[in-house]
Amino acid sequence: MAAGRLSGRQLAPLRGSGFRLLFFATLGSSLGTLLAAIALAIDVKDRTDSGLWVGGVLLAEFLPPVVVGLTLGPLLDRLERRRLMVGADLVRVAVFCLLPFATTPGAIVALAAVAGLANGFFRPAVYAGVPNLVPEEELPEANALLQSVENLSWLVGPLLGGVLTAAAGPHAAYWINAVSFLVSALLVARIPAKKLQSETALSRGHWRDLREGFSVVVHSRPLVAVLVGWGIVTVGVGAANVAEIFLAKNVFSAGDFGYGLLYGAIGAGLVCGSFLSSFVVQRIGLAKTYGAALALMAVGLAAAALSPNVWVAAVFCVVHGLGDGAAIVCNALLVQRGAPDRVRGRALTLVMSVTYLLTAISTVIGGALLHIVGARWVWIAAAILYGFAAVAGYALARGADEPAEVGPTHPEPGATLEASVH
Repeated sequence: MAAGRLSGRQLAPLRGSGFRLLFFATLGSSLGTLLAAIALAIDVKDRTDSGLWVGGVLLAEFLPPVVVGLTLGPLLDRLERRRLMVGADLVRVAVFCLLPFATTPGAIVALAAVAGLANGFFRPAVYAGVPNLVPEEELPEANALLQSVENLSWLVGPLLGGVLTAAAGPHAAYWINAVSFLVSALLVARIPAKKLQSETALSRGHWRDLREGFSVVVHSRPLVAVLVGWGIVTVGVGAANVAEIFLAKNVFSAGDFGYGLLYGAIGAGLVCGSFLSSFVVQRIGLAKTYGAALALMAVGLAAAALSPNVWVAAVFCVVHGLGDGAAIVCNALLVQRGAPDRVRGRALTLVMSVTYLLTAISTVIGGALLHIVGARWVWIAAAILYGFAAVAGYALARGADEPAEVGPTHPEPGATLEASVH
């Protein structure tokens, strides 16, 4: 009976047609994005057998969202979110319809960059629109459902992409990706525009709009909690990701299977942690959940690093993933509650961009440290960082259980900031 009540509460946001459409659109978009990542990497590797070209594809997928957050974030608030999301999906449909006809690795990388730019608009728009689709009391469950489906895509998508590309080649994966994004566009188009966005910000000039987004982030305690807490975490994440395969193959002598086991264990924990996170938030509050989730990440990673073999490490990787999944949902809730709707898109993209950049920097640093201190110590160092993040995240997130209007909320003389969406 208790399990039934829990699952019923967890699934409550799906009763709303708008959120239900967004949920399935996110599922299609997430699977398509991850199928694409695998197919693109395999295609370029087979064509060139060059690590530089493969790195170029990964960079083309990674950098555009950073560019969106640091330079184009105001568009998330200035434009109608539904049109922006449908447009992003249609751009990705076009990209994957063109990819089978690309004849050079340079063309593939260029098209991947266009798809990455579309990704950089779609995902923040999804999370910026969620608070308008569900009642405030269902917001934790809504974020948990979206993050669960994204994490499930991370767990299943690469496997499906690898199997599909191996069986039928990358072109088949490209066509399936195009269909997935088309379905996503059709689903989003059915959501009434006013349900995704309560108000839009009229521009006072692009760079002034951008500065306003920065100002909102640094003056909102919940947003600072994410920027500082999750920023510290991402410094450890990049290094830990580099060390993971070395821990599995060199330290535990578990080979490729061991690497897959650790990767899959974290993925399984992510799915469960994100799905259960809203229940914990409702019971103990957002700040305590955030601090506990980050602490769980620290304990899981440290225990995995000190494990005697890959099987024990995998158990603790599940623990790490549980904390990770819950923390990511808390990140979304903190941003949604810390920024009013008219600047929420800018806030989301900015925070995402900063964490992406920190992850990239720490990946390079982790790769350099790996051969000096070894994979175990890289994971232990990352776990220590997670511990500091838990303290900082909890302290800064206190009082974030209710939405707050923050940042500059009044226009300068002669400027009009807001307009209704019809």
